Parts: sequence; structure tokens; C-alpha cells
Amino acid sequence: MTITKSSIIKTLLILFLVFAGLHYAKEILMPLTIGGVLATLFFPLCKWMEGKKIPKGLAVLICVLILLIIIAGISVLLGWQIATLANDFPIIKLKSRAIIDRIQEYIFNHSDISAKEQFQIIKEEQPSYSNIIQSLVGSFTYILTNLLFTLVYLFCLLFYRSHIKQFILKLTPPSDQKEIEQVIYSAALISQQYLVGLSKMIVCLWIMYGVGFSILGVKNALFFALLCGLLEIVPYVGNLTGTFLTVFVSAGQGASVQMLGGIIVVYGIVQLIQGWLLEPLIVGHQVKINPFTTIIALVVGELVWGIPGIFLAIPIIAMIKIVCDHFEPLKPYGFLIGPTESKKRNY
Repeated sequence: MTITKSSIIKTLLILFLVFAGLHYAKEILMPLTIGGVLATLFFPLCKWMEGKKIPKGLAVLICVLILLIIIAGISVLLGWQIATLANDFPIIKLKSRAIIDRIQEYIFNHSDISAKEQFQIIKEEQPSYSNIIQSLVGSFTYILTNLLFTLVYLFCLLFYRSHIKQFILKLTPPSDQKEIEQVIYSAALISQQYLVGLSKMIVCLWIMYGVGFSILGVKNALFFALLCGLLEIVPYVGNLTGTFLTVFVSAGQGASVQMLGGIIVVYGIVQLIQGWLLEPLIVGHQVKINPFTTIIALVVGELVWGIPGIFLAIPIIAMIKIVCDHFEPLKPYGFLIGPTESKKRNY
């Protein structure tokens, strides 16, 4: 088979149109996709309740209410910890001011820019308080609207799941319907396993970080444990970001060098336990994606849909792999997405 220049251009154009469409239609597709991924998580519970003779509509409503309770519980806990942390803001501000003064002195000694000129540059770059308030209000409204749509889509997808499945099967030839049904089942299962494994991992990280930070005497240890655990949603860089923020705020609160070093040691120990013990036991090899594909998926997800795209990247790429593995022309792409083989090769 020869690959022509026109076929390459055609493929690139299709990819560009697909990603452009995903980006510009994110107001509809993003909450719908989040609702679909969450529906795979609640499907077993919904099916179990229906098996106990609970009406379908009530079973679906209970699933939605459980999700709301979980979101509200985490939000209240984080809000309580942030309110506690706010009491230390004056101290953090003073410490930060001292650090900024040292940085300004260093810049002046090496670039001849006075502290007054540096302050003027920073002042010009900073947004006004009115713009900050408008941005916060806009962000809150945007999050609330998307949450509402996500809950509506979650309800509809759980309630009409059999109808949607029959619609997909009717689009395929009778000879391929069994294969498509297997693809639907496998894709839903891999998404469910990923979310369950991720939830268990986050809880374990909360416990380990909470114990480690508490032993060190870190102020607001619970808040930083929650933060580091929740950032596990972003593979590879999430925990690192949470640890950096813990070190930075702790330094602003006047933590000693020994304590800051202890935070980094706790991070290293938690990563060892997570990588060598928890991931094989909890997550296993359910989501078979190599790290290179994972990083690309995260970057593309952020470019297309922002932070929600990062959350959705892993389950979506796992579903794409399931589809590729079930169709002969797409199997090379499934191989590319999947993990590398550990067999010995002769080069």
C-alpha cells in the first residue's frame, strides 16, 4: 500500500476538523461526555436497585442524589479547610513580602531595575479587583451551569440506556451486532473500572498524605492531603503539583527547612507505595495505555476542553483503544495506544 501526499493531507484535515468541532461544541459535548462517563460508574448500582423492584426512574434519581451528596461533601470539607487556612493569610502575606523583597533586590543587583520600577511593572500587569470579581462570578456560573447539565445528562443516559443501546445496534448490520454489543459492554466496563480504581486510589492518598503531614506537624495537613489526593486525577503531575503547593504555602507559614524537606520525603514515600503496591492491587492493568499516549491524551484534552478535558482524557482514550482492538483495520492504532510488550527482542 502506498501512502500518497493527498491521503496524508486528507487525514490531517479530518483530524483538524474533528478537534475543532470538539472545541467549539464543548458547551454541549463536555457535560454530555462527563455525564456518559459517570453513567458507566452508576450503571451497576442502578441495575441492582432495579433488580430489587425499585422503579427505574427512582433508581436513577437515587444515583444522581448520591453523586450530589459526594460532591457536596467534598466541597464542604474543602471549604472548611480553606476557611481555616484563611486565618494564616496575614502571616503568609508577610513571609511572601519578605521573599518578594529579596527577589526584587536580586533583580536590581543584576539588571539595574529599581524596586519602584519593578512594582510599577507588576501593577500594570495585575488585573483590577472588579475584573477579578467578574471573573470569579463568571467561573462560578459556568461551573454551576455545566454541573446542572451534567446531572440532567446523567439522569437521561441512565434512564434511556437500553433505548440508546438498541439505537446503536440498529445502525449496524445484523452480522456485526454481537461485535458492537461487546464493544459497548467493554467500553462501559473499562470506564467504570477506571473511575472505581481512581476513587479508591484518591482515598488511599488522602490517608497516607494526611498521616504523613500530620506527623510532620504541617499546618492545615487535612487540606493539603485532600488537595494532593484530588490532583491524582491528573496522572504524573497532579501529586507533584499538590506537593509543590504544600511546600510553598508551608514556607509562607514559617515552616522550618527540616519540615519542608520532610514534606518532599513524604511525597517520595507515598509515590513508592502508590507505584509498587497500590496501583497493582487497586488499579491493576485495567486501563492498558502506555505513558506516552497518556501524556498526549492529557495535553490534547486540556487544549480541547480545559480542566474537564484532563479528567476525561484517560477514560476516553481507553474506550478508543477498546474500539480499535475490536476492528481489524484499527488494530494498529490500538497497539500504538496500548502498553509496550516486555518480551525480549533481537535488534
